[in-house]
Amino acid sequence: MKITRITAIPLSYRLPEGQTVKVGVGATIKRDAIVVRVETDEGLTGYGEAHPGRSPGAVAALVNATLNPMLVGMDACDVVGVWSRVHRMQLSSHGLGAGAALALSGIDLALWDIRGKAAGMPLYRLLGGSRKRMPAYAGGISLGFQPVPQLVEEARGHVAAGYRALKLRLGDNPRDDAARVRAVREALGPDVDILTDANTAWSLADARRVIPTLAEARVGWLEEPFSALDFGAYRIAATLAPSLPIAAGENHYTRWDFARLLEDRAVTLWQPDLSKTGGITEALRIAAMASAFGITVHPHCSATGINHAATLHFLAALDNGGYFEACVSRFNPLRDMFGVPFALGADGCVEPPEKPGIGMDVDEKVFAEFPAIDGPGYVVKF
Repeated sequence: MKITRITAIPLSYRLPEGQTVKVGVGATIKRDAIVVRVETDEGLTGYGEAHPGRSPGAVAALVNATLNPMLVGMDACDVVGVWSRVHRMQLSSHGLGAGAALALSGIDLALWDIRGKAAGMPLYRLLGGSRKRMPAYAGGISLGFQPVPQLVEEARGHVAAGYRALKLRLGDNPRDDAARVRAVREALGPDVDILTDANTAWSLADARRVIPTLAEARVGWLEEPFSALDFGAYRIAATLAPSLPIAAGENHYTRWDFARLLEDRAVTLWQPDLSKTGGITEALRIAAMASAFGITVHPHCSATGINHAATLHFLAALDNGGYFEACVSRFNPLRDMFGVPFALGADGCVEPPEKPGIGMDVDEKVFAEFPAIDGPGYVVKF
């Protein structure tokens, strides 16, 4: 079964006026996504999702203009061979680094979708997993920088919906970051797992001021306090409150970035994104490396249901899988444009889909509703 064509389709949704969510990287004004279609000479078509990296047109152009002719004619089931060719030609030699990893991720997911469809198996079974129940937390672009009463109301709403864990956004300023965490902990009590994410917005001075509050509030983790490559700051932060786990990984690309995290031993919870780090093929390698050292993997999720469904399959096949990040954003129709990708049970858990492949029925007619919009998805000044 040969690859005959690879196509990336960038999509966008502009948020309604005044409905932004403010987080550490800025205020959202639109959501972007890239759906990758891989066609074969046997009529099977697979769909994946590449993260737009705040430049959806550029990532889509890389897929369409460079990776498509590079990979046409290859065996559609040879995910390792495809991965290696792109790595050699685009990531490691005269390459585009993270941009190439984003593009490759979407292609890899689509190829795994094809493999599952060819085998007549849901992806979790093809990966050796089972349809087990996995804990989920309320995440996505939500629970941002808002007045404390509104934040508490939103948090209570997610708990009422069945979530037993949720993620608060930090990176506003140390005083308000600490106040929001204290207020939500007081409102929800000790039995809800509160996770936190600074979206790379902190300095070490910020970390020193807020981390004691996080430890006192018994938060489950502090995610991405600093830039992904500021390894020295992560090492220092890990010493400020040894009981507070540091999490990162959504902005680390391929196993080599994660190998550095392993060497430093500062980041103790890993969060690869299947649409960013190199797809399922590479995420399996990352998860195996983590398992060997007792590190739990809590994948980061991206925009559409393709990434969400693929992540459920991936988690169901791991021996060291942790939380599923459920997008609870009020304004993200890209998540549900192919149907609802996950259902939260009364136990706060989710399961992978049962259909062959990734399990999403992609209807390309809906793409017309989400034409690509140029420009950044976040406004830094708010």
